[in-house]
Amino acid sequence: MQAAKPLFDYPKYWAECFGPAPFLPMSREEMDQLGWDSCDIIIVTGDAYVDHPSFGMAIIGRLLEAQGFRVGIIAQPNWQSKDDFMKLGEPNLFFGVAAGNMDSMINRYTADKKIRSDDAYTPGGLAGKRPDRASLVYSQRCKEAYKHVPIVLGGIEASLRRIAHYDYWQDRVRNSILIDACADILLYGNAERAIVEVAQRLSYGHKIEDITDVRGTAFIRRDTPQGWYEVDSTRIDRPGKVDKIINPYVNTQDTQACAIEQEKGPVEDPSEAKVVQILASPKMTRDKTVIRLPSVEKVRGDAVLYAHANRVLHLETNPGNARALVQKHGDVDVWFNPPPIPMTTEEMDYVFGMPYARVPHPAYGKEKIPAYEMIRFSVNIMRGCFGGCTFCSITEHEGRIIQNRSEESIIREIEEIRDKVPGFTGVISDLGGPTANMYRIACKSPEIESACRKPSCVFPGICPNLNTDHSSLIQLYRSARALPGVKKILIASGLRYDLAVESPEYVKELVTHHVGGYLKIAPEHTEEGPLNQMMKPGIGSYDKFKRMFEKYTKEAGKEQYLIPYFIAAHPGTTDEDMMNLALWLKGNGFRADQVQAFYPSPMATATAMYHSGKNPLRKVTYKSDAVTIVKSEEQRRLHKAFLRYHDPKGWPMLREALTRMGRADLIGPGKNQLIPLHQPATDSYQSARRKNSTPAGSHKVGKETTKILTQHTGLPPRASDGGNAWDKREQAKAAAFARNQQAAKERKDAAKGKGPKPARKPVVPR
Repeated sequence: MQAAKPLFDYPKYWAECFGPAPFLPMSREEMDQLGWDSCDIIIVTGDAYVDHPSFGMAIIGRLLEAQGFRVGIIAQPNWQSKDDFMKLGEPNLFFGVAAGNMDSMINRYTADKKIRSDDAYTPGGLAGKRPDRASLVYSQRCKEAYKHVPIVLGGIEASLRRIAHYDYWQDRVRNSILIDACADILLYGNAERAIVEVAQRLSYGHKIEDITDVRGTAFIRRDTPQGWYEVDSTRIDRPGKVDKIINPYVNTQDTQACAIEQEKGPVEDPSEAKVVQILASPKMTRDKTVIRLPSVEKVRGDAVLYAHANRVLHLETNPGNARALVQKHGDVDVWFNPPPIPMTTEEMDYVFGMPYARVPHPAYGKEKIPAYEMIRFSVNIMRGCFGGCTFCSITEHEGRIIQNRSEESIIREIEEIRDKVPGFTGVISDLGGPTANMYRIACKSPEIESACRKPSCVFPGICPNLNTDHSSLIQLYRSARALPGVKKILIASGLRYDLAVESPEYVKELVTHHVGGYLKIAPEHTEEGPLNQMMKPGIGSYDKFKRMFEKYTKEAGKEQYLIPYFIAAHPGTTDEDMMNLALWLKGNGFRADQVQAFYPSPMATATAMYHSGKNPLRKVTYKSDAVTIVKSEEQRRLHKAFLRYHDPKGWPMLREALTRMGRADLIGPGKNQLIPLHQPATDSYQSARRKNSTPAGSHKVGKETTKILTQHTGLPPRASDGGNAWDKREQAKAAAFARNQQAAKERKDAAKGKGPKPARKPVVPR
């Protein structure tokens, strides 16, 4: 993979003389206190400003400050007018616009398209502090405020909407966000390299429209520049062999004429389809090749073409071999340069070693920001994910090559938290990242890694070229928990358990020292159909990890629990798949309080499946196999009801569905049946949205009795929750059902004269 200029090798801008600010200013008064007459760069963000490396605007702001620029922040502006966008004055170089740490539509709406009642990135958790499609609105307001100031678009919303993309909320394909936002350039992925390069060039006086060679950027141009080789990928199906047209003027009864025609041999037909042969050319190199995708108009009108474009996009995501892409929007092209070169360990240390205050801006006073409260004692040790789960967009945003910090840098940050962050009790809440246990895991060969085009390194099995050594992570855990003043190091990031089982020593280390009562993992499903579309391992990998987890928990003399997470209504999931998952959940004693239905986020592979009914993991054609899609609101509710098989509110729907599926045998009081035959007179079930945990008791699994866990808290049921009240109610209902059945039998026997006449009073369950 080609080398990139290190982030710390650029000459500093002249404003370096002002030094780092305690907080990046949010007002003119703060600018005056710093001695600034203007800002060089102003970042507009949809999140509250928290000066912490888990917040994108803080990382980018501090990085640009380290380059010598004066950086201001406009956080959660009033978007109804341009006034808030002018409060710091006109920036000398550009506006940097981002919707925040989340896509603004996902932030505001649930998977059922209902408005959320809160926003974790807003003081007090208040909802409604950012507009829908915030990147568009903020960009347009910046243009309205200062027409000639360049707009640099970034963040996860821009990154995942950089191409023509299916929008779940409008149920249609939208333009690249670069077009709709009227921005000048778009930076995708973790954009440290790109933002520094763009800022430096603008400071030298370059025009924004001339910056077209920076990796990890998208921009508008009107034609393919000279010296580039364009690969046409605007269509998918090609015609087969076309039979030669018979000469209509030959009399087939005249054998002599036919013989003359035969002697002529094959005659080339100018309209006949021919195989195109691409000759070796010195011009056709990867760094000068661009792939033309189907235009936005074509993918909007043809869902199969959309799936094809999505497949091509995902095949061109490895920085070592990716080619540029181009997609026509009307009369202009949106050009996508290859992804950025991953940061080295030294650069990661540089970025995370900036002088972050690690607390929210003082302007928020004592108001709490929920997202900050969740991560203020956590440390990000790496970036990227090579899992390739189709419903997740981490790989599309951060890349699949893991970028690691050094152990020394991580230890320094833990010491900073210990010494500087208010309220620290000695517990580090997480040492992780997108995946907890991918730290320093990479391909054994840099050459193979640069040439690889696989979407996942762990599906359908772990690649033999992947080094699964967890020793660096084990050493990091040991060094971290040995620090004075640190009582406990917890691991809260998602764990890739199919990788973990490759290192029993790691699992033992994790279970013995770093589990806070429960550990969250995500098998997502139990059935092969949906798991294949998700690119997730089979449930057997979960079972293997569970056995190891329980073994080491017992050896440590602790009471700890695994909490598996599952997705309802994912592409590839049938009603039977959800029924089997529900039976697995009941058989293993799990009751899910909060259920995650599949959320079609922009640009994800599973979203392309949802929209097109095709699988972009394989070559897409009009005749390729269809993927089962769950789209109707009724079926989505049914799949969620299967996950919450224990909730009486879903029983009527489940009874109807099971009867329709020919599985009425699962309705009844038996331990192998899914739901009761009768609906309770009163709904005594209390949702986790109203209470922190669901009352639960013990559950018989084979010869062992296990405590039933809730997915919401992952903790064993408390005595205050009523102990085994739920099971007692179920047992009472089952006993009442049996008594009613017996009474009915006695009445039938009495009618036939076989016994005494019984009382007709029905037995009512208590």
